[in-house]
Amino acid sequence: MFKNLIDAFKSKGIRKKILMTLLLLVIYRIGCFIPAPGLNPSMISASFNGEGANQFFGILSTITGGSLANGTLFSLGIIPYINAFIIMQLLTLVIKPLEELSKKGEEGRQKITQITKYVAIVLAIVQGIGIVISWNNQGFVSVMFGLGAENKVPLAFTMIFVILYFVAGSCICIWLADRLTEYGIGNGTSLIIFVGILSGFFTGIIQEFGIIVEDVTNIWRLLLYLVVVLVVFVFIVFIDMSERRIEVIYGNKQRGNKSYMVSNSVIPIKINAGGVMPIIFASSFLMFPQLIASLVNGGNNPFYIWWSKWLGVGTWLYAVVMALLILGFSFFYAKIQFNPVDISKRIQENDGVIRGISPGRKTADFLNRVNNRITLFGAIFLAVLSLVPSLVFAAILSENSALVNAFSATGMLIVVSVALELNRSLEAQLAMKNLGSRRNLL
Repeated sequence: MFKNLIDAFKSKGIRKKILMTLLLLVIYRIGCFIPAPGLNPSMISASFNGEGANQFFGILSTITGGSLANGTLFSLGIIPYINAFIIMQLLTLVIKPLEELSKKGEEGRQKITQITKYVAIVLAIVQGIGIVISWNNQGFVSVMFGLGAENKVPLAFTMIFVILYFVAGSCICIWLADRLTEYGIGNGTSLIIFVGILSGFFTGIIQEFGIIVEDVTNIWRLLLYLVVVLVVFVFIVFIDMSERRIEVIYGNKQRGNKSYMVSNSVIPIKINAGGVMPIIFASSFLMFPQLIASLVNGGNNPFYIWWSKWLGVGTWLYAVVMALLILGFSFFYAKIQFNPVDISKRIQENDGVIRGISPGRKTADFLNRVNNRITLFGAIFLAVLSLVPSLVFAAILSENSALVNAFSATGMLIVVSVALELNRSLEAQLAMKNLGSRRNLL
C-alpha cells in the first residue's frame, strides 16, 4: 500500500486527487469541533464515559470521531445516510418499482441515490429529535440568549434550533462525501467514517500518554494493547481477503463453421461477504430499545434500568443474544447478496458446468450448500470479533482509558475494509495511468 502511495504521488493527476481528498477531510474534521449553541459539552462528554452510559450513543460517537460526545455540528455525521442506504437496499428487494429502477443502469442508480438522500434527511431529523430529547431529559440543554431556564418557549426554541443544526451538519457531511467520491480517491462515505474512527483512536492514544506520564508502568499496558490491535487487524485482513473459488468450465462456442474456445472462470464466494453489516444490524437491534427508553425520564426509566442490567453491553445475556443475532443477520445478508438459482441459470445459459456437478437444480443446491457453510464460518468470525477484543481491551487497559472503546469490532472492520478499498482504488488508477502511457508510446 505504501508503495502505491509513493507511486501515486509521482503522478500529477492522482496527486491532485489525493490532495483534494486531504483538503475535504480537513474541512470535515474542522466541522467536528464547531459546538452547537445551547448545549453543555462537558456534561455530554462526561455522560459518554460514566456508569450507565448509553452504548448506542457510544457507537455513534465512535463513528463520528467523537463529534456526538462533544455536541458539535457534525454530531450525526454521515450516519443518517448510511442508515438510509441500508433501508433502500432492503426496500429494493421487496418494492417492485425500486427493483426495476435499480436495473436501469446509471440513470436508475442516480435516482435511487437521490431518493436515499431524501430518506437520509428524514432519518437525520428523527435521530436529531431523539438525541436532543434524551439530552434535555438529562439536563444537557439550556436556553440561548441568556433567558431564564423556566421559560418553556425559549427552551423549546433552543431544542428545535439544535435539531436543525445537527440536520444541517449531516447534510454538509453528505455533500462532502459526494465531493470526495467525485474529486478524490475512493468512496467518500467510507473515507469520512474511516477518518472519524481513526481520530477517536489517536485521541485515545494521546490521553493514554497522559496516564503514562503519571505512572510510567502503564506503558506496558499501552504496548500490549497495540500488539493485540495489530494481531486483530492481521486476522481481519486475512479473513476479509479469503474466499472460496468454484471453477466453472465452459464448452466451445459455435458460430457458423467456426468453433471458439471459451476460457474457464471462477465464482468467488467471500468468507465475510456481509462485511460489518451483520454486526451493525445486531447491535442496533439490541441497543435501539435502550435508546427509546432513555427518551422517557432519561436513565431513571424502569425499563431502561432493566434492559441495561440484563441486556446491556458486558452482560452474559447480551453476549449470547448478540452472537445469535449476528448468526441470523449473516445468513439473511448472504441470501440478499448471493442467489444460487440465478447463478445456476446463468451458468447453464452460457453452456457452463461446475466440475462433477450436474447443471440446473443440482448446481443451485451445491452453490447454496457451499455458501451456507462459508457464511456459518464468517458468522462465527464476526461473533467472536464483536465480543472477544472488547473484553481483552478492558482487561489490559485501566477503567478510565479512552482506548477501551476507541476500537470496537465495527470500527476495526470498517478501518480494514476502507484501507483495502483505498489500496485497490489506487492500484486501479495507477494501472489506468500506465495503460495510457503505453498507448501514447505506441
